[in-house]
Amino acid sequence: MAMVGRKLAPLAVAAALGGWASGTGAGGFAIGTQSGSGTGNAFAGGAAAAEDASVAWYNPAGMTLLPAGKQVAGALHALRPSFKFRNTGSTGLLGTPGLSDGGDGGDWNFVPNAFFTMDVNPKLRFGLALNAPFGLKTEYDLGWRGQLTALESEIKTVNVNPSVAYKVSDTVSVGAGVSVQRVEAKLASFAGAAGISTLSADDVGYGFNLGLMVQATPATRFGASYRSSIKYDLEGTATFSGAPAGNGNVRADLRVPDSASLSLLHTLSPKWELMGDLTWTKWSTVQQLVVIRASGPLAGTTLTTLPFRWSDTWRLGLGANYRVNDRVKLRFGYAHDQTPSKDATRTPRLPDQQRNWVAVGVQYQVSKAGKLDVGYAHEFVSDANVSVATPAGNLIGAFDNKVDIFSIQYSQSF
Repeated sequence: MAMVGRKLAPLAVAAALGGWASGTGAGGFAIGTQSGSGTGNAFAGGAAAAEDASVAWYNPAGMTLLPAGKQVAGALHALRPSFKFRNTGSTGLLGTPGLSDGGDGGDWNFVPNAFFTMDVNPKLRFGLALNAPFGLKTEYDLGWRGQLTALESEIKTVNVNPSVAYKVSDTVSVGAGVSVQRVEAKLASFAGAAGISTLSADDVGYGFNLGLMVQATPATRFGASYRSSIKYDLEGTATFSGAPAGNGNVRADLRVPDSASLSLLHTLSPKWELMGDLTWTKWSTVQQLVVIRASGPLAGTTLTTLPFRWSDTWRLGLGANYRVNDRVKLRFGYAHDQTPSKDATRTPRLPDQQRNWVAVGVQYQVSKAGKLDVGYAHEFVSDANVSVATPAGNLIGAFDNKVDIFSIQYSQSF
C-alpha cells in the first residue's frame, strides 16, 4: 500500500489543479463540499475533526493530531443542483402566455479536492490544500421569459493553501496558512437589439487562515478556525453578439467573505462519536457588483450594476459516527444553512434560499494505512422568490430548488 500512496499523491494534486469548479452546495456562491470524509456528516464538526489530511483546510492546527509521517487525501464530488422557475405573475412581455420558463438552470458539476500533510518534527507540521472554495453556475434556455435578467452565470475558483501547525502542549495546538486563489467570472444575458451580452473577467487574490485545537478532556475536543476575505480586481471583456462596436474591456471589484467556525467532537463511547459546529460567514461584504468600462470613448463609465445587498449568515451542523467494526464506520449528519440573499434583490443568476442538509456516509478501512470514504447529501432548499424589473416588464415568480451531492475520497498514510 505504500506504493499506492506514492502513486496517489501526484494524481490528487493534478486533479485539484485541474479543478476549475463551478457549482453550489452552501449559502451564497460558496461550495460547501471540501472533503469526501465530511460529506456523510454534512460537514459538521469540521474544525474539530482530524481524521485525514483534509484537516489542513478546515483547521490547520488539527494537523498535529494526525499520525507521524505523511498523509494524502484526494476527493471528487458530483453536485447536481436544480433551479426550476415557476411563473406566478410576470407582467408586460415577460408575462406572455406560452413563453418558456427556462428549463432547469442547474446541471452536474464535478468538484475535486486534494490535501497533503507531513511532520517536520514532533511539534511542527506542514500541510497543503488544493480546492475550490467558491463557485456557481446557472444556465437557462435562450428565449425564456427571464432572459433579460440572466442566461448564464458562472464563477469558478481554484485555491492553493499551504499551512503550518505547532503543538504548544499536549492539549493545545495552533495553525496558520496563506491562500492564493484565482477566480473567473462570466455573466451572460439577452440585451435586445445588441444580442447576447457576455461579461468575462478574472483575477488572483490572496488571503490567510488561522486555527486553534484544544483537547479539553480525553473525550472532548474543540476546534476554532478563521478564514480571511479575499479582494479581487477583476479585469476582462464585454461582448455583444448583435453590436460588436460596443465590445471592449471592463473591470470590477469583488470581495469574497471572511468566515469563522467553532466545532466540537465528543467520543461518547468506543462505538459513537458526536460532533457539531457553528459557522459565521460575512456575506454582507457582497453588496453590489459594479462593472466599469475600461476602454474606448466611454472608459470610466458604468456598464451595469448588479445589486446583491446580502446579509451575514450562520450555519449549524450536527453529526455522528458509528463504528460497526475495525474496518467500517457509518456517518450521519444534518445542517441548517442560512441564505444571504433577500427577496427584494434576488435574481435568477443565483436563486439561493435557506437549506437543510441530510447526509449519510460510510468509511471503509482498505488497509492499515488506507481509507475509502463514500458520502451522499441532499439539500432541501426553500422556494426562492424573485421580482425583477426590466424594460419589457417584471419577472415575478419562484424557483423550486434542490441539491444532491455524491462524494468519494481515498486517504493514505505513508
